[in-house]
Amino acid sequence: MIHHRANARPTTTPSADYFTGTVQMDPIIEAPEPARLRAIRVSFAPGARTAWHTHPLGQTLHVISGVGRFQTEGEAIVEILPGDTIWIPPGEKHWHGAAPDKGMVHLAMQEAEGGVSANWMQKVTDAEYTAAQ
Repeated sequence: MIHHRANARPTTTPSADYFTGTVQMDPIIEAPEPARLRAIRVSFAPGARTAWHTHPLGQTLHVISGVGRFQTEGEAIVEILPGDTIWIPPGEKHWHGAAPDKGMVHLAMQEAEGGVSANWMQKVTDAEYTAAQ
């Protein structure tokens, strides 16, 4: 058994190579092999967002608070709200983050394949981020 006590692990700031704006991450679990589950609580300040990325085994997002945005490449931006859950299939290029004027917190859950749980790509441009919903 592994027991992570509340507030025992520090909040981190992810790499600016993969995020735009102010983002903070609180680890939930990175299960040891043979398990592959990785989960984090991600807090986005207004306007903050991920870069485009994919996941080798997919990803589940569950919105805890605030107002967010999600987009799959080639599709319209979708507003996401507390209680919303999104399943992103393996290899689907997407981004997610907060609305321009509201912060957003979600749980991000994905499995690692060969130690990799995300494949990062180019940043989402301001024009992409502000496109009509």
